[in-house]
Amino acid sequence: MLLDDLMPKYQFSEVHSVRLSVSPERALNAMKQVTPGEMPLVRVLFAIRSLPAIVAGKRGLPTARTAPLYDQMLDFGFVVLGEEPGREVVCGVIGQMWKVGGTIAAIRDAAEFAAFARPGYAKAAMNLSVAAVDGWTELRTETRVIATDTAARRGFGRYWRVIRPGSAAIRRSWLQAAKRRAKG
Repeated sequence: MLLDDLMPKYQFSEVHSVRLSVSPERALNAMKQVTPGEMPLVRVLFAIRSLPAIVAGKRGLPTARTAPLYDQMLDFGFVVLGEEPGREVVCGVIGQMWKVGGTIAAIRDAAEFAAFARPGYAKAAMNLSVAAVDGWTELRTETRVIATDTAARRGFGRYWRVIRPGSAAIRRSWLQAAKRRAKG
């Protein structure tokens, strides 16, 4: 997987998958086209998570109902780190997610993502991938995070313990919406 090449070491992770009876390309395309309108729970969770940022005068998480979530993530600050068309795409972001006024570091590509080492940040990479498994297409998403220093690791660790259940719900909802869309 590209994710293994781009982020072989990490401190936090989460993996979710679903099996579909469509081609891998169709499954991956469906995942990239799902909108928040197809995932009401996600819109609610993003709105709740965005409250501290909005109060601090910053931009909240993407919640536009009809635009693909994948595209909104890229507009929000995620960067495509690598792609194998029809098989896997990896996006990443570097930020201080655990801080109310935390910043997102500006990066342009995988090289800048890999080289970034400024203390006080967490580097997060997420993939969307497909593979043939036992006659099915497995659609999978994995998120990996590594902090740039000990203080950031502690800060992100506290944040992760709080948001991980919601993060898992978002990933599962996204996969289920992609499954429905791919069958459609």
